[in-house]
Amino acid sequence: MTETAGSTREANEALIAKARAAAPVLAAHADVTDQQGRLAPESLEALREAGMFALGTPVEFGGTDVDLVTQVRVLSELGRACPSSAWVVSISTGTKAHFSGGFPEKVLAEVYSHPDVRWCGGSTPGQAVAVPDGVEVTGRWAYASGAEDAHWAFLSVVSVGDDGAPHVGGALVPMSELSVARTWRVAGLQGTGSHTVVADGVFVPAERLFDFPLGPDGGPDFPQGRPLEIVSQTISVTATLAGAALGALDVVKAVIETRKPPMTQYNSLAESASARHVFAEAEHMVSSGYDRLISLAGRVTERLHDDDVSAVQRSSMRMEVVSILQQFLRAVDLLLDLHGSSAFALDNPLQRFWRDLNVGARHAQLSTYLTTENYGLLLTGAGGPVQVG
Repeated sequence: MTETAGSTREANEALIAKARAAAPVLAAHADVTDQQGRLAPESLEALREAGMFALGTPVEFGGTDVDLVTQVRVLSELGRACPSSAWVVSISTGTKAHFSGGFPEKVLAEVYSHPDVRWCGGSTPGQAVAVPDGVEVTGRWAYASGAEDAHWAFLSVVSVGDDGAPHVGGALVPMSELSVARTWRVAGLQGTGSHTVVADGVFVPAERLFDFPLGPDGGPDFPQGRPLEIVSQTISVTATLAGAALGALDVVKAVIETRKPPMTQYNSLAESASARHVFAEAEHMVSSGYDRLISLAGRVTERLHDDDVSAVQRSSMRMEVVSILQQFLRAVDLLLDLHGSSAFALDNPLQRFWRDLNVGARHAQLSTYLTTENYGLLLTGAGGPVQVG
């Protein structure tokens, strides 16, 4: 092992240890985070102190550059304590990493006044109208995770060029110039604060506009010439949900030797052969699913900068993410069966992990039916892909 490789590994392990150390604070404030629909101040500060918001920030501005495997390990540690906290870190990290390279040095110096800068984003296009030296942006962008605690928003916009054709791009806007409509009222991941960002004729200078490159079909190339970029982001999001499954497992593991099965002569779940069987099955689903996710992250990392990854290979990787998610969902259902109806008490963290996992697993990037449809089309040659990336 070279000195550089050894140093990198030590730095990565140190970051994972910091995530693990922050977890008790996140867990202690997870209920407050849920109730207020945004991260508790204590959780936000614990994440900042642990360096979690420096992820995705360019290294030249003090950011932390880690491989996807390390990112998965970090996010799963955070998600094990509070999936909403991990989700906000994941979205901010991915948005910064994906789009920062499209802006000039002058803009990045303005944006990254400190490495813990947080971004949110909105993908439903708003309108950009050309004005001298820039554009005026108007629109509403829902599901902007972490909006109330973000410093900047990357907003998808559509403008009409001189040729009269619509052009898809993005606008980087300070949150101080936007408003937030508190529209995020959902069953799970409540604390992500994925509210709606609103702009009404906000001026954005030309240097803070982002143009997607054109793909072979003439449309915008959202992965920007990196075939596995969106797969990588999907894995990052899934890491948060792996954490939720691990957290649920922790809850049941803590009571397996003390919780009495209802209406039986058993003194604990551990005394029941059938309960032991169900617990073993659930534990194996969670641990093997996590191992599969780490393995997939490693394979994606190795090929992240390859430009010859086929559409079938890319779709196959997304199918593997879906398969891993199915393991997590099934495992947590089994854990709920073991724990019984008291698991749904609002002061029991098991129900929160279950809600967060089930809502997060329906994220647009993780659409099970479209991923499967896409893979089938590519395998059979029946048509082109239906999913971006």
